[in-house]
Amino acid sequence: MKVDNRYINQIEVLVNLFTVDKGKLKILLFRKTEDPFKGYWILPSNLLLVSETVDECAKDTIKEMAGLNDIYLKQCNIFSKIDRLPNERIIANSLIGLVDNQTLLLKKEMRNYESAWFSITELPKMVYDHGDILIDSIKNLSKELINIDLLKKLFPSDFTMPELQSVFEEILNKKLDRRNFRKKFINLDILEDTGDKNNISNGRPAKLYRFKEDVKAIDIF
Repeated sequence: MKVDNRYINQIEVLVNLFTVDKGKLKILLFRKTEDPFKGYWILPSNLLLVSETVDECAKDTIKEMAGLNDIYLKQCNIFSKIDRLPNERIIANSLIGLVDNQTLLLKKEMRNYESAWFSITELPKMVYDHGDILIDSIKNLSKELINIDLLKKLFPSDFTMPELQSVFEEILNKKLDRRNFRKKFINLDILEDTGDKNNISNGRPAKLYRFKEDVKAIDIF
């Protein structure tokens, strides 16, 4: 069957890869080394091959650019503005990826790409519509905070209540009452007290919690 060129589009697969570091939600970005926008930052991405699925492309991209395997991936959104890229018609397929900080500490491998983890409240200059795509992924992430599996991906090991609240505030982009937040999570009965406290040089040590293994779903708000 002959295909009309008017219906042929390229697809760019972009991954918004998040982690939590010391109570801060961070996004993985790569520095662009060539013009245009040399020195600006981009989301990890690749064009979709005809021989692969979107998920396969996303996983291969993260493996190639960040050296990470088996990350949590979730479809996020499609961006199809005609002029989203100059001189090219490319549709963007955005995904959310999650990786815990402990995995990152164990996987320190030199790559051929300059990269950095940025707090979502302190983002650098980004190319084209990557900033809009990132903001959209954070909004999408805010709708998924009731997903206990997602929370376990971000907090697979011990954490303090202030760290948990800080990440919720960043994703929701609003301040939450400390006492109400703590009371809500304690009453949900989804956390267990580890019996340990964090080691900090100043201030009072905070209790360490972890998510219970058998919790499947929660209603936070």
